[in-house]
Amino acid sequence: MSPLAEELAAWAVALDPSPDDLALADRALQDTVAVALAARDHPMARLGAELPEAARWAAVGHVLDFDDLHLPSTAHISVVCVPAVLASGGGAREYLAAAGVMARLGTALGWRHYTQGWHATCTSGAPAAAVGAGLCLGLDAAGLARAVALALPAAGGVQRAFGTDAKSLQVGFAAAAGVRAARLAAAGAGSDPAALDAWLPLVGGDPAALGAGVWDPSGPAVPDGLATKIFPCCYAMQRPIGAVRALLAGAAVAPERVRRIVVRTPPAAVHPLIHDRPQTGLQGKFSLPYAIAAALLDGHPGFASFTDAQVRRPLALSLVERVETVLTGDGSGLLTGETVVDITTDDGAVHSAALALPPGSPGLPATGEEFDAKLADCGGDVVGLVAGIGWERAAGLLRKSFPGDGRESA
Repeated sequence: MSPLAEELAAWAVALDPSPDDLALADRALQDTVAVALAARDHPMARLGAELPEAARWAAVGHVLDFDDLHLPSTAHISVVCVPAVLASGGGAREYLAAAGVMARLGTALGWRHYTQGWHATCTSGAPAAAVGAGLCLGLDAAGLARAVALALPAAGGVQRAFGTDAKSLQVGFAAAAGVRAARLAAAGAGSDPAALDAWLPLVGGDPAALGAGVWDPSGPAVPDGLATKIFPCCYAMQRPIGAVRALLAGAAVAPERVRRIVVRTPPAAVHPLIHDRPQTGLQGKFSLPYAIAAALLDGHPGFASFTDAQVRRPLALSLVERVETVLTGDGSGLLTGETVVDITTDDGAVHSAALALPPGSPGLPATGEEFDAKLADCGGDVVGLVAGIGWERAAGLLRKSFPGDGRESA
């Protein structure tokens, strides 16, 4: 059998995007650029000025945790692949090739890799970014395979970074690592493509997870599609928030009257939610109890819900303490099973809701209205800036919005 890197590279070089693939690429570009622009005033925009373009754009695009997600790989695909391709002068086809490689490689890494504490966005992202950037540089399949292997030493990231600046920064590092590897391969650097096959089991991956149909050129470029976030927080919080919103749609529940909240959910669905008692806005984005509190207090949790001050609201802190999490069943993946929320008020009434698919998931795609509302949430001028945006114009917009400090390097 050929080394996996060579199979990935051959698929990427031969990719002929379908209209559906190109529509996915257009939405991914709009989503990624809009979410990055929403972070223009975030401290990460200043910190990122020291990074090369791909890293800078990926870090600001991920810091608000509002970017899309590929569920089978548990990886934020576009926030790595869009910046890497834009920084390398590419477009939709190069993005789709990178995204397709990331989805397939992330699937091979699998849930075991994720539960070991790896940040799959970074581990699958660096080799994928190398493919996207390498295509932009004109590499053939052999060159792309070398670039993938050259990206592996930097293919790392840990979940313990969740709730800190390090999470978005390590996503930026992955994008930059891929671009750097592609440039080195284009300059003639050698590597062993079989390194990918040796690396996968070292980090808990399973090459056998890539079945015979995964390279099917008639299939979608990104198998299983992408999930669009409706709320700016970890994807594992989208369903609990959605369940509370469904509950509130059927009953008026005053937050100050809530006495007990029981959330029943499979353990896999809350694996990344590591902050039970958040004290900062970033920690609040990875907290199941705060997801419930924010949905009760704000209805539609938005950017304002995830500031340090809002996380520390007295009523929010009180509600967080009243949340009991009951882990049920098993399975793997952020959308395994369903989430059930039971809220008891001071009159003894119990209000309940269950949800299997949150809005924006591939099984319940975001409507045009929901996607437009998301763009509007990213800033008053964002809708106009990203409407019909092309890849070349997107690169120029990001360069203008997030200038470097003059020490640009790969």
